[in-house]
Amino acid sequence: MAGGVGSRFWPLSKQSLPKQFLDILSVGETLIQQTFRRLCLLCPKENIFIVTNQDYFDLCKNQLIGINDDQILCEPVMRNTAPCIAYAAFKIYNLNKNSNLIVAPSDHLITDELKFTSIVNEAFSTVSTDNVLVTLGIQPSRPDTGYGYIQHQESNYLKNTNIKKVKTFIEKPNIDLALQFIDSGDFLWNAGIFIFRADVILKSYKKNLRDLYDIFNSGEKYYNTKEEIKFINRVFPSCKNISFDYGILEKSDNIYVYPSIFGWSDLGTWGSIDTHLIKDKDNNSINGGNIKIYNSASNIIILDNNKECIINGLNGFIVVEKEDSLLICKKEDEQQIKKFVTDLKSKDR
Repeated sequence: MAGGVGSRFWPLSKQSLPKQFLDILSVGETLIQQTFRRLCLLCPKENIFIVTNQDYFDLCKNQLIGINDDQILCEPVMRNTAPCIAYAAFKIYNLNKNSNLIVAPSDHLITDELKFTSIVNEAFSTVSTDNVLVTLGIQPSRPDTGYGYIQHQESNYLKNTNIKKVKTFIEKPNIDLALQFIDSGDFLWNAGIFIFRADVILKSYKKNLRDLYDIFNSGEKYYNTKEEIKFINRVFPSCKNISFDYGILEKSDNIYVYPSIFGWSDLGTWGSIDTHLIKDKDNNSINGGNIKIYNSASNIIILDNNKECIINGLNGFIVVEKEDSLLICKKEDEQQIKKFVTDLKSKDR
């Protein structure tokens, strides 16, 4: 899934160049390139499909060397993750009725790729024989209020006892509730990575999101033909804007979770990025420009390389410049950046 605009990382990430197409950690690969390479450990690269906005077709083509045009599924409008996954599932089911699918966001960080691969292969083995949907849950390391949580319970149904029955999904909690989740030991972060068999997920859509099922099922004769793009452009705008979590996972009774630890971060905020950046002795992350910093601590500072900058007496701020845009924001207020960008758009910026 690579269709997001990454507005929380403005001004580095903009609608014309979202964060999945950036080397935001300065490691020599963009986030989508890292994800593509990681998934190549699980299947041939020709089996990987990228669902993105039609405006990002060229970015995908240029950054993912060797993929074919028909591997890039272009959405004409943004409609959240449920239509995105439905489109891919119907197309892949048309190619292979017995296929196992993994759905992965294009902008997440996973540091232990071997462990990730092993866990996903176990999940593939489970969904190939059992009619279940498996999501990967991350063992929480802190009471984070920016993540959704999954509560699990014991189950004797599956042969793989590592995979637990989901009891409930909880949206982003307040800090007191997050602390209770950590103490209970049966709550996991929702990583947004899903594994299932193609026919099973289509049955779930038919049961829980019948309108979306009917829309995409009506294109059975068009998938993997020259008429597919015309069909999608015609029907996609009529899809409801709804997330996969809300539309499918929270309404299904065959949802299981694999509690996992493989160095995961969704890189959804500047704070999550900050934990992976190099710091100076005062806990400042500094990148770019000719920057002199005095009496300042715990800042993220990213400037254009040709910019000279002096910062004195600043603590706990995000300072990011990109071309004609500048962000100065307290770290504690970073969840509001998306709103700030919306305010800019409302003024025709």
